[in-house]
Amino acid sequence: MNFQEISDRIKTIIIESTGKEKIMDKEIAKHLSLEAQYYAVIKRRNKIPFEAIAYFCKRHNANMNWILLGQKPQYCISSKTSGTP
Repeated sequence: MNFQEISDRIKTIIIESTGKEKIMDKEIAKHLSLEAQYYAVIKRRNKIPFEAIAYFCKRHNANMNWILLGQKPQYCISSKTSGTP
């Protein structure tokens, strides 16, 4: 897993939800509920914040497999739209 690719996919979700064109690292950290300084450290060390990403995916209905591995679909299908009770 590549930290930069994961970060880019998170940026895509943030751009779609906020309408902003440019997303800075401090905004990614905020959306992941991480301190900006901590985000800078894990970025430099190429450490993936799995728990923060899991909560981000839950809040944004994003597919964690897409965030981490690039596997489609980008968003989770809710049980309401899939016909499952």
